[in-house]
Amino acid sequence: MNAAAPASGLAAGTNLLKKFVRLARGADTLTVAEKVYSIAAFLAIVTAFLLVMSVQSVRLQTTYRHMHASAAEAAINVGRINALIYAIVMESRGIYMSADRGATKQFADGLMRRNGELAEAVKSLERTVGDDDAEQLATFRQRIVQFIEFRRELVRRGLEISPAAAREWGDNDANRTVRRKLNSDVEALERIYQQRAREADALANENRYAAAYLFALGLAALILAGLNVVVMRGSVVGALADITQATDRIAQGDVKSEVPHLGRHDEIGRLARAVQNFRDAVARIFQLEELELGTAQARDAAMTERDKFNDKYQAKKWQLSAAINSMPQGLIMLDGKATVVAMNSNYRQMYNLPETIQAGSTLEEILQHRVKTGLFNGDVAKYVAAVLGRIARREPAAYEIALNDGRTIRIYERPMDGGGWVSVQEDVTEQRQRERLLERMERFLATIIENVAEGIIAKDARNLRYVFVNKAAEKMIGMSRGEIIGKTARELFSAEAAALIERRDQQLLAQKQQLEPIIDTIDNPSRGRRVISARRVQIGGANEESHMFVTMVEDRTEAMVAAA
Repeated sequence: MNAAAPASGLAAGTNLLKKFVRLARGADTLTVAEKVYSIAAFLAIVTAFLLVMSVQSVRLQTTYRHMHASAAEAAINVGRINALIYAIVMESRGIYMSADRGATKQFADGLMRRNGELAEAVKSLERTVGDDDAEQLATFRQRIVQFIEFRRELVRRGLEISPAAAREWGDNDANRTVRRKLNSDVEALERIYQQRAREADALANENRYAAAYLFALGLAALILAGLNVVVMRGSVVGALADITQATDRIAQGDVKSEVPHLGRHDEIGRLARAVQNFRDAVARIFQLEELELGTAQARDAAMTERDKFNDKYQAKKWQLSAAINSMPQGLIMLDGKATVVAMNSNYRQMYNLPETIQAGSTLEEILQHRVKTGLFNGDVAKYVAAVLGRIARREPAAYEIALNDGRTIRIYERPMDGGGWVSVQEDVTEQRQRERLLERMERFLATIIENVAEGIIAKDARNLRYVFVNKAAEKMIGMSRGEIIGKTARELFSAEAAALIERRDQQLLAQKQQLEPIIDTIDNPSRGRRVISARRVQIGGANEESHMFVTMVEDRTEAMVAAA
């Protein structure tokens, strides 16, 4: 009995194979509909599996790309942060080794710029945070904040006190401990991102199996599709029925009826084409009757459409020209070979271009004219090559140039669709002059405020915190700026003195300004009981970010004692 079971299974398999061969040859007793429906069912099953595997493959690929990109971006950010930390340490050493404040200034500027870049780099790193590095990154971010605040204080001491004060501030175990912990954090993050990259590679290996399954299913679908084609080629009953129905419709006068199976090259195809010739002969009789009337109507419609198109084209051309020439800036458009497509009148006036330079001229011709008129003294060939390079790379640019006649031109360059280039140029000479004058005035005012004998104090009117004190005010209060700035009166003075100061601030809010001096006696935590004369001015409104109080303070304690 055990031997009979395998023999029976082999016989069943042989019979199934014979039926499959007869099905492929069209020699079995199945109807065409049964053949088509059976193959379609198998094809639908394979297609369903193929769809499932495709979705799985896409999911794996998407996960892999995300993991790999996240790991790569995070590793780059960690490397950039490490380099910025090193650069900040080097700038700090420049401050330590400076002999005076003037030498300290250049290193202080570089250190503050690097501080800003370091903060931005940490923000970029936070965009790639995941479950594996969230805790480590939170600790790392806190140490970065400590590191940045420490360097800011170092700069302040170096500029406001002396390089020696900066060296004293930086030479301590706390600073070195933070630096060592930062190095440890960077190494830990690098290990996390290396592990993330390895996990992404492992996921890519898994995706290869999905590709193999997709290939196998695709091959199966291809085989079933081929079998379906063989069966359909052997079926003619449905085709004959379609052609018979088409012939009946034509006989009833439906000359627009479609004739099926015209693409076949066998007898059914030839029969279909013969029926089509019959249909076309009947249709031509009706078409000839309508042709004469239709031709005249079509000609009139075409002429009307042409006139409308020309009107629209001229209107658009005029609108574009008016828009370009009404711009307050100079504008020039170039194609991919640096040939002028269009320019407005402001651009021509900006560089005194003659009428011979029009659309179709080259950028090189414009630069040669500027060389002759003294408005360009660079290398024409190199400049044109640089512009062609930016056009090829579709790389936008923004920069300023100084002309020999004293003007300053701001240039904005952007790529256009189709490979062209547009440059908008603006004369910013007066703007730059006003900026330089404003900078000189700011330095002048700062020098005056720092050297007046009267104490000057500024507060943020929204939260009553100190935002500025001059040297005279530091001396009166008996505290440094670092101890005062950012704090309220209650954090610096006794409760009684703080209440008095806040009451005067509220009076100023109600009165808008207080130019007459008010004499008060307050307890100074560093200098004891002092008699002061204060005038207050309110700057800005309640809804403005620049809303501040400015207080001018004079210590009259010694004068009062002498008068007594």
